[in-house]
Amino acid sequence: MMASIKEDGSNFTAAAWREKVYIETTEHIIKGYVFMPKIGKRARMLSEILNTNKQFVAVTDCQIEFKLIPQREVERYEFMQVNLASILLMRPLDD
Repeated sequence: MMASIKEDGSNFTAAAWREKVYIETTEHIIKGYVFMPKIGKRARMLSEILNTNKQFVAVTDCQIEFKLIPQREVERYEFMQVNLASILLMRPLDD
């Protein structure tokens, strides 16, 4: 993974939790990484993402499986946004 450098020269990833997650929607299974600022407890990170007032969650280094077309090849992306309203399940995923 590439390090993200902020304008002040600091490393963004050093100031954020990186969590590998499993996300399920009605049509897709998505596996990738989400980020949250290192504020508060790490154990609350996923619930904070789901309960935010934002509409999307950013997912990096992700792969998408198609539930309705299982024979379709898994797609991989460096970055995508997932609409929070479409998420049925999001849980941590062991590396």
